[in-house]
Amino acid sequence: MIQRYSTVSRHGDRGATAVEYALMAGLIAGMIIAMVTVVGIRVQGLFASVPPF
Repeated sequence: MIQRYSTVSRHGDRGATAVEYALMAGLIAGMIIAMVTVVGIRVQGLFASVPPF
């Protein structure tokens, strides 16, 4: 009986685990986009301050 319950419980967690991984992937992607945007703005400002030849 206990072994059957543990098997059912493990199979029922697959959907929750997939959702958790999707949330983590989305969070990581959002952080990467934010960092690239900030770095891009700073680099653009750095090149804008360099005088032309």
